[in-house]
Amino acid sequence: FSFHLGDMLCQIKILRSGVKTHLECIPCFARQALEMARMGTEVESLQKEIARESLKIIIEADFETPPPLLAQKVSSLIRRMTGIADPYAKSKRRQNRFAMELYPEMKEIVRTSRNPFETAARLAIAGNIIDMGIYPGIDHAHAERSIREALDAPILAETLQSFHDAVQSASSILYLADNCGEIVLDRLLVEELPREKVTFAVRGGPILNDATLEDAIETGITEIVVVIDNGDDAPGTWLPQCSDEFRRRFESADVIISKGQGNYETLDGEAGNIFFLLRAKCPVIARAVGCPLGSAVLMKNKK
Repeated sequence: FSFHLGDMLCQIKILRSGVKTHLECIPCFARQALEMARMGTEVESLQKEIARESLKIIIEADFETPPPLLAQKVSSLIRRMTGIADPYAKSKRRQNRFAMELYPEMKEIVRTSRNPFETAARLAIAGNIIDMGIYPGIDHAHAERSIREALDAPILAETLQSFHDAVQSASSILYLADNCGEIVLDRLLVEELPREKVTFAVRGGPILNDATLEDAIETGITEIVVVIDNGDDAPGTWLPQCSDEFRRRFESADVIISKGQGNYETLDGEAGNIFFLLRAKCPVIARAVGCPLGSAVLMKNKK
């Protein structure tokens, strides 16, 4: 099927992409390591030592595993070396505040639209642009532009209808969150779902700017649906490392809504009624999905 975003046409390949770590991931890991080091300490000698140790981990990367697992190792190293549990804490608060300022306007757009479910889905996908792991220099104008563009992007009607029908007929829905800030726009979509059937899952600990339970509380998600963490601090959903409770909910869910690149990288090819909503923000994901860089993606799992 196809998904249009402006003049971009994304042809989604119905093939298992098998997302693994690629050579293009290496400079991204190195940049993130330096960024976390600078957030965690102002001592230049410690920053240099962190850079050296992080590069050792990157050099020994297992290219057969998803990128979030290597990001998890690098982040764990930096937290140990700096003693800072969450180097992104201040940035995450800023992202949440920014998105919460937008929320009333976005909620009104959903409420007054012809198809509130479709509009909310579009805005949730657009929210995936709020990702400091990929765009460390993202500003409000960039995020607002992405959100506005999503409202005008043609979307294949049968794909959206399949998504709508699946969530309406489901007895249980598991919504896998991605980033801070973005979860405020996820809330718009959650509010269009049968909320009594929804469980909203966040990361089990701080990693990059990914959403945790603290962020779900701050943005009001806990007030409208059940929220759990997945028991792991990888920036994705790597089931072998997730908690038993989370895996039980994953396996029993009728529908799984998977937001963002990290969740796609770790869940691509997993069995289940999974709908992936994301922006293809790096060449590796764009190739895996089969679309131009920067495209918005709504696709169903291949299994």
